Amino acid sequence: MSMRTLPLVFINLGGEMLYILDQRLQTQNTADDNTQKGVWSDDDRKRVMNDIIATMFSKAFMEELLKPQDLYSNRALRTVLTRLAHASIMRLNPASMDRLYELMVMAFKYQLLLCPRPRDLLIISYNHIDAIREFVRDTPSVLNQVDETHRKIIEVYTPLSDGEFQLLRQTLLIFLQDMHVRVSLFLKDKVQNPNGRFALSTTGPVPHGTEVPGLIRMFSSNGKEWKRWEFPTGGSYTSSIRVGSFERFGDRVTRIGTNMYSVTQPEETHTSKSYSQKANSEPNPLAKEELNLLARLLGGMKVQNRNTETGFRVNLFATDQEEEEASLFNSGCDAYCSILIIYNLDVQVNTELARIAGEFTGEPEQTESPEGPSNKGDDLLAMMDELIEL
Repeated sequence: MSMRTLPLVFINLGGEMLYILDQRLQTQNTADDNTQKGVWSDDDRKRVMNDIIATMFSKAFMEELLKPQDLYSNRALRTVLTRLAHASIMRLNPASMDRLYELMVMAFKYQLLLCPRPRDLLIISYNHIDAIREFVRDTPSVLNQVDETHRKIIEVYTPLSDGEFQLLRQTLLIFLQDMHVRVSLFLKDKVQNPNGRFALSTTGPVPHGTEVPGLIRMFSSNGKEWKRWEFPTGGSYTSSIRVGSFERFGDRVTRIGTNMYSVTQPEETHTSKSYSQKANSEPNPLAKEELNLLARLLGGMKVQNRNTETGFRVNLFATDQEEEEASLFNSGCDAYCSILIIYNLDVQVNTELARIAGEFTGEPEQTESPEGPSNKGDDLLAMMDELIEL
């Protein structure tokens, strides 16, 4: 398992979260009754983005994140990202945060599967950083934080070999392999099947440095070609395109990792949880009803003043009724239709996850020693809490 996976996961998932929040805040910046109640102004949107990005790219936090370490569990990573989303005046209810995390993870998983070469993971990450830099272009202090992090990412990852990038990619694929959440945007574009698995294309350019498949060449003992023949590939491949820039600024060439929500409608960002597919991969007959229940997800946003703190509460569902239905739906069928997250862990790792979960929920610790690997993630969470309180 790669020890350099966590920073790229955090930056890419954080970038996807910012894409979604920015799109929602821009779409829902006027109230239906043309009053000021429930309106997110452009200043509010910029403040939310600046606060989240400032916390995400703080120097101390990034220094801790860039240390060689194991990738966190889904539970621990989701907790860190939830704290990050609440680093501003915005507040997400639990159901909306669930859907936000699902969209983030599935978007990154699709980008990972489309990645032509393992090293191109950096290009995907740089596309996210470029977009984040654009969000804070009018805030020099935060922009400097993003630039400094980008320099550190280049310094850490550029020297890695192709084999190390392959191990990094494999670690990410293992981490995401059991996530099968249906996203309406992917379903509409026919890049995702009804069971939540992606359908990869067999057309397009081949990775840089490789040849178009379909030709077999035979060479003699002295290195001269003496025979060649062609074979059907089952796809339509073209020559590779030029390599994108790995520098801090430059043409990335590929659009993988850019904002896919910038040209979509609210209705196209729905998600629906996939059922567990054990015996076969046929679509479950309840999928249609489930999609209907979660329809118009992320289609609206509600803003209201909170009584106990300064800030806004954001509901990513269209109505309060949808939020209540989703909450009941989630609590009533967790064992049947939850996101498929299967951990093949031994007893020691299960104990570690139980201890981490207890800390997140405020329950007493059930581990023996505070010095073991089960403290993984505590430093980042404590550091983020300190940044949010500032």
